Amino acid sequence: MCTNTVIEGIIIGAVGGAIAGILIWVLEIIRKEIVKWNDKVKVRKWLEKSTQAWRTTTAIASHNNLTKDRVRYICSTHKKIQLNTKDGNESDEKWCLKPKKK
Repeated sequence: MCTNTVIEGIIIGAVGGAIAGILIWVLEIIRKEIVKWNDKVKVRKWLEKSTQAWRTTTAIASHNNLTKDRVRYICSTHKKIQLNTKDGNESDEKWCLKPKKK
């Protein structure tokens, strides 16, 4: 066997593995963004249907089958959802939709 073909095979394998690794990494980032977007839509729609203005993190998590940490993250990064800061009681976080601007 020629050493040139062995070296070419090693280079081709390394480049192919690097491309596959990068592709898997990019696909995982895309998957996480899709899941985050889906959770944001689910929480926002549930808050729109809710009869109460302010809902606790626990209530949102329970009704949407999400963890409390996930609800905190989703609500804090969503542009249309705000945290009740008037209460001062951080153990009982409450969230609502921001009022629509006219």
